Amino acid sequence: MRYLVVAPHRSEFPHPITLVRGQALQVGERYEGAEGWDDWYLCEAADQAPGWVPAQVIGRDAQGDAFAKEDYCARELDVDPDQVLLGGRVLNGWAWCAPVDGGVEGWVPLRVLQAT
Repeated sequence: MRYLVVAPHRSEFPHPITLVRGQALQVGERYEGAEGWDDWYLCEAADQAPGWVPAQVIGRDAQGDAFAKEDYCARELDVDPDQVLLGGRVLNGWAWCAPVDGGVEGWVPLRVLQAT
């Protein structure tokens, strides 16, 4: 999917949480906000700053302990209006995107994107 950025977005998290499948997690608060970004949880993993992880990535074992069901990175892209992005996976109000001209991939909120 191609997207046109219609509003700026700046990440507030310079050190995103990055997980590998099977990695143990401590699951904290569920995100609450007017944006409608449902099912994101503030998680901690060894030797990393806390970060937001979508519910779809969080698994539980038989003892109830949390783990990453897949590899995951919480990196957000800083974007500006009129930028064109190639989008992939969409989760809970965000799309995993890359600039059409190449570069780093990351999450962008759908509210700043227009499908083209």
